[in-house]
Amino acid sequence: MSAMRFLILFSTIFFLFHDALCPTGIGQAAVREPAWAGRFYPENREDLARLIDTLIRQADQKSEVCDAGRDLRALIMPHAGYVYSGITAAHAARVIRRDGFTRVLLLGPDHRVGFNYASVTAASQWRTPLGTVPIGNIGPIVNKRPEWFDCVAASDRSEHCLEVVLPFLQTRLSQFELIPLVLGPCDTEGVARVLAGLVEDSHTLMVVSADLSHYLSYDAAVKRDKETLDRIIALDPNWLDDQKNRTCGRYPVGVLLALARSRHWRPVLLHYNNSGDTAGDKDAVVGYGAVAFYGGEPMQPSSDVSQTLSPEKGSALVALARRTLAGHYGENFPPDEVRQLDAQLADPALQTRCGTFVTLKIDNQLRGCIGSLAATAPMVDGVRDNALNAAFHDPRFPPLKKKELDAVQIEVSVLTEPVELEYTDADDLLAKLKPGVDGVIIKRGYASATFLPQVWEQLPRPESFLSHLCMKAGMPSDQWREGDLTVLVYGVQYFEEEK
Repeated sequence: MSAMRFLILFSTIFFLFHDALCPTGIGQAAVREPAWAGRFYPENREDLARLIDTLIRQADQKSEVCDAGRDLRALIMPHAGYVYSGITAAHAARVIRRDGFTRVLLLGPDHRVGFNYASVTAASQWRTPLGTVPIGNIGPIVNKRPEWFDCVAASDRSEHCLEVVLPFLQTRLSQFELIPLVLGPCDTEGVARVLAGLVEDSHTLMVVSADLSHYLSYDAAVKRDKETLDRIIALDPNWLDDQKNRTCGRYPVGVLLALARSRHWRPVLLHYNNSGDTAGDKDAVVGYGAVAFYGGEPMQPSSDVSQTLSPEKGSALVALARRTLAGHYGENFPPDEVRQLDAQLADPALQTRCGTFVTLKIDNQLRGCIGSLAATAPMVDGVRDNALNAAFHDPRFPPLKKKELDAVQIEVSVLTEPVELEYTDADDLLAKLKPGVDGVIIKRGYASATFLPQVWEQLPRPESFLSHLCMKAGMPSDQWREGDLTVLVYGVQYFEEEK
């Protein structure tokens, strides 16, 4: 490996700046100039734009994951030199809708200074060869826990992890403001709570800059990185345990996973490789992963539901959920409306036993979701119970307040009875699944997980769909190939409230 490539890959040359706080006045009129242009990525504007365009086109051609995430909420991207990790970063960048976001919350790990919690920038703009990006207002964040935030001059000037990601974001988003944070050791759950208000905005994309294992042999790195990615996909709540050489982004990733768990974001592995696959030797490699996190997208009606409900019957179920929540707070409906809805709910089709889910959202952000896959109760009873459970017993959220009731958007999902799928081996399983139609449950011992049918939009290949489902269940991603899983399939009808 050449001396220059060694420099880029392992990032061991430090700037000799003393550790000092940035000047007072966060957001002052200053530009953070590129520190690593010409080393991690081209310093010429045209060369940089051409390289990123080429990498994204290559990722488009190779990707097994559809760019169908209308509710992309967050990304994990690597930050090595583009000759090493550029293709993996491109797999992440390609799923960003062009001009789909107006703000980016960019988190990365401290490599160069050594501090606890977060360093913010003193600049009002960040510059790369592709142009300048304005810095958003970070005052409200800092004011929540001022003791957690400093402006560390050495980090602000010399940290590479955020700078290296920024040109990919500039390529996909023409106008956006940036909120950059470099994290050291911290209370990840606490930081997640401080940042939660930012990610509630559907126009804000969260990006975490992180590489995976460092300096292991090729085979050892692949094994270690697979374990790490499995834990990320499973939203492992014990993420901070056993972090020896898993990722330099231990704390930023921990913050992201805390937010993903609390907001029901769904992770999808976009790409993995390491420096041994690109421009480095295989004796000591660095791993790179790209992961997308999607919010709750509307479920599309399944064409395979055996007894399809009419839109009118679906609307009655949604109205039942609304009336149930309002009744909890003592609100009354006009008698004529009550009689009309009761007559609709008496329909035998709505008295059949089936699984149901009720989802609550405010401003298109999840506020609660509870349901049952099993057909243990009549449909109307399931909707009534799950409406209350979603509002008051979803452990991820505080109980719904009366003042939130008018803002809540209600969605009801009706499931067919799960049916066990008989298969002989992995190839037979792949052949029998119906992409875009089947909701799938897998079970092995005490481990189980399900994907609703809309997950096929991100993972249209059955191999990828099953691998991600195994990871969600806490199993190895290739467990489905062993032939020892119980697999059940079901269909879904989805109804939403008209407002």
